[in-house]
Formats: sequence, structure tokens, C-alpha cells
Amino acid sequence: MKNSAMVMQIQDPASQRLTWYKPPLTVLVIKKKDSQVLPPFVQLVEWLVQEKHMVVWVESAVLEDKLLRDDVKLEQESSKFQKVHGQYAGVRARFLALREKLVTFKDGRDDLTDRIDFIVCLGGDGTLLYASQLFQQSVPPVMAFYLGSLGFLTPFQCDNFQEQVTNVLEGHAALTLRSRLRCSIHRKGERRKESLLHSVGGNLLIPSFQRQLNYVELNNGQTGKAGCNNNNGHNNSILVLNEVVINRGPSPYLSNIDIFLDGKYITSVQGDGLIVSTPTGSTAYAAAAGASMIHPSVPAILVTPICPHSLSFRPIVVPAGVELKISISPDSRNTSRVSFDGRNDQELNHGDSLRVTTSIYPVPSICSQDQISDWFDSLAEGLHWNVRKRQKCLDELSDLTASGSEDTLDDFDNLQIYDA
Repeated sequence: MKNSAMVMQIQDPASQRLTWYKPPLTVLVIKKKDSQVLPPFVQLVEWLVQEKHMVVWVESAVLEDKLLRDDVKLEQESSKFQKVHGQYAGVRARFLALREKLVTFKDGRDDLTDRIDFIVCLGGDGTLLYASQLFQQSVPPVMAFYLGSLGFLTPFQCDNFQEQVTNVLEGHAALTLRSRLRCSIHRKGERRKESLLHSVGGNLLIPSFQRQLNYVELNNGQTGKAGCNNNNGHNNSILVLNEVVINRGPSPYLSNIDIFLDGKYITSVQGDGLIVSTPTGSTAYAAAAGASMIHPSVPAILVTPICPHSLSFRPIVVPAGVELKISISPDSRNTSRVSFDGRNDQELNHGDSLRVTTSIYPVPSICSQDQISDWFDSLAEGLHWNVRKRQKCLDELSDLTASGSEDTLDDFDNLQIYDA
């Protein structure tokens, strides 16, 4: 430093713009499981293939949708399905003409890392959460269209998708980098396994012994394949976009959870549980539990208790770079349940711990307008933030005559009123 004054560089979120180093060639289209989404889905895929000459990836389950297949035995289906199947005859014919040109994948089986240039989501906020879960490393830019019920994270409308997608493909768009949390469960027996690894020689283990001492992963303490699509180099970690929730599950007893921040004991939670969320998740479960709503560009982690048995336990915000350790208190009467963005629900036993920190892989969400306008529009439209009837202005004459003052109208006329 040239002098003793400390200088901190603050980045303007408006400087985050989408830049393509090469034209995008592959696009992943994720749709909501709803028959009403089929017409815009087929129209979008048809346009991307025929007009933009892009390679379109879809879920393998899309090809199994009965409304998009012509080999369904209608006599075995209900009369309601037969009617709906007939209504989608035109959409089905257009999709069947494109079917052979589509590339499919299956969640949990196929790795999409470095295969996708661009993501389009058709549905509600759940489609964006699902897209985040598919990529446990770097995530391609995500363009989310509103076809769901809430649409807090989906700023685009499908009315003129051709113009909007073209602008994005040409690089004319702002980005919001939505941070994610990297969560890992450390089971009680892991320390013993780590000590065994060091005693035998670390990485020089023979393959059979290495497999025997494999880390406990997220699928309920079993070794081997994890319960989620993990490819980020951490065997027992998962990235979440909204929040990780620790709760008491079906137990009638209060949860008793200890919280450590960078190894230092902070406090214990006695109540229904705890929410650790990103700024994106601050408007989800955390907002319902009383937390403040934080713009997704703010680097932070929110810690929000769920129905704490304390009048002074307020939600807190900690820096994004810290690591939270959450464990069951030794004197807790029950175990706890933990879920990640509402998925992979499992049990936390005594001696287990959950580690949470900010991931280095955010979700680049494409803005319809810009970072600020999109977020406040979502607050107003999705949550009706600060919506109320406007207070009427005062009328000086009626106010004076209605008051108990002894002033007369003649006195009021003699006043010199200056309009600023």
C-alpha cells in the first residue's frame, strides 16, 4: 500500500454482462411437468432447431410423455386423457418431426459438465432449482421463462421469445450471479476412516482397501454412489441455490442444534430447526421464517431459526467466505432431518455434522431488464412487497375548520400562504 489508508474495491452489479467467447451451439431446454407447457416448449424447440440450427438437449422423460407419443393405447386410458390427447394432436405431430434431432439425458446417470452452452427453463422457480442441481460445477447461463405459479426467479415472458432469445444469443443481456452453498455431511465414523487412511500411507492404498474405506456420502450413510449428481471434486458435497434446512422432523421434541462459525462456537438453536440460505433463498423459506430479503448480488449467508424457543433469537447475516458447522447437541433428545433445496432428505444423528460454505460456482441468471429492476419487480409482483393503499393528502382548509381551533375563516383568509 502506498499509504496507511485501506482501500476496498466495490463492484457495481450492473457491470456483470453476458459475453460469449464463441457462439453458443448447444442448448438445454428444461420444462415443467405440465401439459400447458407443451405448446410453448415444442414451439421453442422447433425454432431453436430450424431457425438457430442449435443442438437441443432435453430430458429423456420428455420422450416418454404420453401426450407427445403416438403409440399410446388410448383404450387403456381414461376418457379425460383421451380428450386431452386429441387436443394436442397438432403439437404432437410437430414434436415427432423433431424427435430424432434431439439429444437426451437422464438425471443421475449422465454428466452434463462442459456439454451445454446455454440453458432455457420453461416453468416456475422449481425449474431453475432443478437446473442448478444438474450442474454441480460451473453452470451455463440460464434464461428462465415464466410459466409457473410464482415466477420469482423467472423474469421472461413467452409472448415474444424469439426476440428475447436472439438478444441473449447475441450477448445483449445483463447477468445476476446467484451464489450457491456447498454443503457436506460428515458422519460420526469418518474421523476413524481418515486416521486409517493416513496410517496405511494415504494415496498409496491398494484399490480394494481404498474402496472399503470410501467416504460416507449423502445417500443415508451408504458408501459408493451418492444420492445426488456429484461431480465437483467433493465426494460428499452438494450445491444448493436456495437453502439447506435442518428440522426436527416428526419428533415431538425441540431440536437442539449447535452452530459453529469458522470453528468457533456461536450459539445453540432450540426450536423447530434452522435455515441456512443464500441471498436468492432469502425470499423463499427464510422470508416466511422472518428473515430479511437480500439482493442476490450481495455476498452473504443467512442463518434463520425456525420457530425458536427464545424471544431474542433474530435471523443473522454472515460473510460469504465463512464456514458454518452445524451439529446435533450431545444432550439433544432427538436427531434431526436435513434437506437440500427440498431434496435428498436424510437424518442427522448425534455426532454427525453439516458443513456449509459459499460455493465458487454461482448460477448465472440472465436478466430481463437489469439486476435491480428484475429483483424489485419480482418483490412487487410475486410477494406484493410494500403494497398498500396510499394515504390521502391533507386539505388545509378542511383541516383547520375541522380542528378545535378558535380561528375563524376570516382569520384564515388574512393569512399569507406562500407556496414553496
